[in-house]
Amino acid sequence: MLSRLGALLQEAVGAREPSIDLLEAFVEHWKGITNYYIESTDENTPAKKTDIPWRLKQMLDILVYEEKQQAAAGEAGPCLEYLLQHKILETLCTLGKAEYPPGMRQQVLQFFSKVLAQVQHPLLHYLNVHRPVQKLLRLGGTVPGSLTEKEEVQFTTVLCSKIQQDPALLTYILEGKKTIGRKKASREATAPLREAASVRDKDRPPSKAPDSGTCGAWASSAQLPAETEEPDGPIGESSLITSLIGLCKSKKGRVALKAQENLLLLVRVASQAAATCLVQSSTCPAVVERLCQLHQSLPSSLDPADIAAVEGISWRLPSAPSDEASFPGKEALAAFLGWFDYCDHLITEAHAVVSDALAKAVAEKLFVEILQPQLLHVSEQSVLTSTALLTVMLRQLRAPALLREAVAFLLGMDQQPAAPEDSPRTLCAHLIRHCDHLSDEISIATLRLFEELLQKPHEQIVRSLILCHLEGRAYVARGSPEPESYEDTLDLEEDPYFTDSFLDSGFQPSAKPPPAPATNPDGKTAVTEIVNSFLCLVPEEAKTSAFLEETGYDTYVHDAYGLFQECSSRVTPWGWPLAPPPLDPHEPERPFFEGPFLQMLFDRMSRILEQVIGDLMQRIQRVPQFPGKLLLVRRQLMGQVPGEQLDHQTFLQGVVVLEEFCKELAAIAFVKFPPHGPHLHLSKPPEGHV
Repeated sequence: MLSRLGALLQEAVGAREPSIDLLEAFVEHWKGITNYYIESTDENTPAKKTDIPWRLKQMLDILVYEEKQQAAAGEAGPCLEYLLQHKILETLCTLGKAEYPPGMRQQVLQFFSKVLAQVQHPLLHYLNVHRPVQKLLRLGGTVPGSLTEKEEVQFTTVLCSKIQQDPALLTYILEGKKTIGRKKASREATAPLREAASVRDKDRPPSKAPDSGTCGAWASSAQLPAETEEPDGPIGESSLITSLIGLCKSKKGRVALKAQENLLLLVRVASQAAATCLVQSSTCPAVVERLCQLHQSLPSSLDPADIAAVEGISWRLPSAPSDEASFPGKEALAAFLGWFDYCDHLITEAHAVVSDALAKAVAEKLFVEILQPQLLHVSEQSVLTSTALLTVMLRQLRAPALLREAVAFLLGMDQQPAAPEDSPRTLCAHLIRHCDHLSDEISIATLRLFEELLQKPHEQIVRSLILCHLEGRAYVARGSPEPESYEDTLDLEEDPYFTDSFLDSGFQPSAKPPPAPATNPDGKTAVTEIVNSFLCLVPEEAKTSAFLEETGYDTYVHDAYGLFQECSSRVTPWGWPLAPPPLDPHEPERPFFEGPFLQMLFDRMSRILEQVIGDLMQRIQRVPQFPGKLLLVRRQLMGQVPGEQLDHQTFLQGVVVLEEFCKELAAIAFVKFPPHGPHLHLSKPPEGHV
């Protein structure tokens, strides 16, 4: 094995002697590279057609072999010391910047990546290593479609892997020596080239020295980029982050995905100091700036319905427009939602310090500065688009830190109950008003936003919208016992929706309402009356489910049970009491206000009852062949028969929907009450049913 390795090294360094001086071979290969720049006059020959790639490969092999020989000593070998002392990486970085010969930057990136990956001796803490690394990072990642994207992403992969192994290296890569000024950095960057030329001229016999014109031309071309491209800011500041963000914009999917994975690897650093360094760099602003740019790229003509229908967007697999489901702006929308999902994933996986900072940056730059003005805009299109977009974003959102910021943005931080006379000063108050807007589209879109919000596992959402107004139990009259049964409250003739004219129209309530489950044996709550109070809202003459062999509200029980179980598991960690606190009979009674959110919902529900139930029987009398038409419309809504335009179709559809709505309410009441009722014996809903 050793003889074979020795033979390979002999071939590598061109030596014929059995004993090889590694340092001499290493220096000879380096001088061979610098000699190319002194002697070559052809500026069009690509680097890969010269002997530069071969010589760089031999230098790498020598470094790796030397390290294996020095493994017992644990010290840097002579070749590695020569690499560091003579600033070879600095020189190569400048050659890559000059891109001479063409394709030299690609060769330099490959050499840097392989040296850092294959040489096990710690290198990045050396000034003569991390400074050229910073400079090389600044050469790429800024222009999408660069010819060296593949090599750039490989280079960043090695760096992020090294930083994950040793988070202390992050400060060297992101900051470096900030005291170095621009002029000094420029001088130090070009000095190795002059040194290399001087060494080559010194070792060359006088008869083989090149003419001064050729050497001067090479020196000028090598120095020019270092002087004109050096940034004004501190050396290496955030160059790794900038490079990664630039590569994330690549049109090549694999390059962009690898860059995103590298950035994700970077923010997972376990060190508090390294995480603080990331936050103090441009990490958060760069990530959020990309998010805001993608939002600005969204066309103003986006249909809110198309936005609401989009789902399944992932940063790993952003959806591409398909022929069937394509719509104007879908590609831009997918790009924005994909990057938002990536931000959410970053915040989930990052160190707590980075996670909090990034979540706050998203809230400030996207939520407050961009979305809030659109939500409060006078333009209906602006309100609709921003509301639909925010709803989809909430649906995707998983990171606890970002959810906390989204809740604070939408609901505010004030937990005090609102008063009926309060004017809408907060964004939440305006959004609640939008739920009861003159525009039905805005009302429905905003209700969907709150529906998505209420499904998020955050206690402040329920507390801010509902519980803070109910905790005092002002809805219970002081000094009077709570009823044990609701049967005395079900007199339909006293119900405002069942007036004398309503009863005179021919409708008489059924003597035997649809069967409901037995009441709880402990007698605390009569679930039968509660269920029937919902089922009796719709007259028997307007019900059609029984004609299709459908049972009553129990068709919704499994769904309601699944929702109830989901809600119960969501609130379990919040430590809510199992029973309401006892009332103080001596506490003075105060007016009860359910809060603006419940008030809005109750107002909308009351109008539903007024618009259908209030004059339902009178309108039924004016529809010829009402039972048959109602049954046909139900079958149409269920997809059992093809659609057919009928007279009074909207009214008939409303009656069917109202019946189903009341059945859903009855099912929810059934699974909620009583706490030890028969619903506990239900089988678990099928997987994915709810």
